[in-house]
Amino acid sequence: MQTISAILALGPVVPVLTIDDVETAVPLARALARGGLPAIEVTLRTAASPDAIRAIAAEVPEAVVGAGTILTAKHYEEAVAAGAKFIVSPGCTPDLIEAARRSEVPFLPGAATASEAMALLAAGFTHLKFFPAEPAGGIKMLSSLGAPLPALRFCPTGGISVENAPKYLALPNVVCVGGSWVAPADVVKARDWDKIEALARAAAALGK
Repeated sequence: MQTISAILALGPVVPVLTIDDVETAVPLARALARGGLPAIEVTLRTAASPDAIRAIAAEVPEAVVGAGTILTAKHYEEAVAAGAKFIVSPGCTPDLIEAARRSEVPFLPGAATASEAMALLAAGFTHLKFFPAEPAGGIKMLSSLGAPLPALRFCPTGGISVENAPKYLALPNVVCVGGSWVAPADVVKARDWDKIEALARAAAALGK
């Protein structure tokens, strides 16, 4: 089982996917991995999400599939049972921390304030999701957190685009960003996997 730091280091962008049709899950994951973005977050926002995670975990070994929008310990356990290799939450609760401690599958909890970040650091988490990144202060906020909280590393998500991603990635306390622009809904619906691969390749190049 990879650590969360190793998973986040796989690419500069973690695609954040909302999958409505499970039949698109495997070719979508393959296209993203071919483009250089193997760490993939599938949000649990649709009925197809658990089956999508299960299919990617079983059929796309070159990808590392995670589950996002995990809000409860039950969600955590169900995502792990489906094959998720990492768990992502928009925030954090004591129940989620306990679930993470019981599980071998690593957890990326969310924080939007200095107090939340400090509480998670005290609980033993050094890698956090900064969410919602743009509404919560964006690059200026993350830059400000760097000096007082040098042990923390962030994956900002929420309002990240191909235009502002390089500015986030230039911050020393940012290891990667989460974004959905690499898998636009219309392109996925059209099953244009070559276009997805091209978008992923361009995103992967942002970290070079």
